[in-house]
Amino acid sequence: MGRTLSVTKSGDHEIVMTRSFDAPRALVFDAWTKPELVRRWFGPRDCEVVECEIDLRVGGGWRYRLRHGGMEMLLQGVYQEIDRPGRLISLETNEDCEAAEGQALATLTLVEHDGVTTLTQVVRYGSKRIRDAVLESGMERGVGEGFDKLAELVAAPVKVGAR
Repeated sequence: MGRTLSVTKSGDHEIVMTRSFDAPRALVFDAWTKPELVRRWFGPRDCEVVECEIDLRVGGGWRYRLRHGGMEMLLQGVYQEIDRPGRLISLETNEDCEAAEGQALATLTLVEHDGVTTLTQVVRYGSKRIRDAVLESGMERGVGEGFDKLAELVAAPVKVGAR
């Protein structure tokens, strides 16, 4: 597809991720917010989504558990704002970090132009140390592979409704 993930730092606390998809933004939004679709693309290619719960309402939460070999990673958050199909804001928590520093505010924006949707996700961490640790963790590879799978999913919209 020729589309790749861009990951940059912004200020001392933020990561900005951008990727374009050959699909309408409503379809990308659905792939981001429907458990049966999230299971098909979220995470690196060598990971399995073993738990995926989404309560898509302000104050509702999402929870994903990924498995790679014998290791598991839990990702979860609470929706702060939902503006379908253009924007999602959630407060994410990481069980591996101290409470305040382990929270991140993630703002997802979807903009469509001529059938191509540009996804921008800005993640603001509680400290520069946590932001830098996330960048050093291999997050860029994992998100990039997940977004490649998302691109494959939304490029074949006839299959999106299939399980």
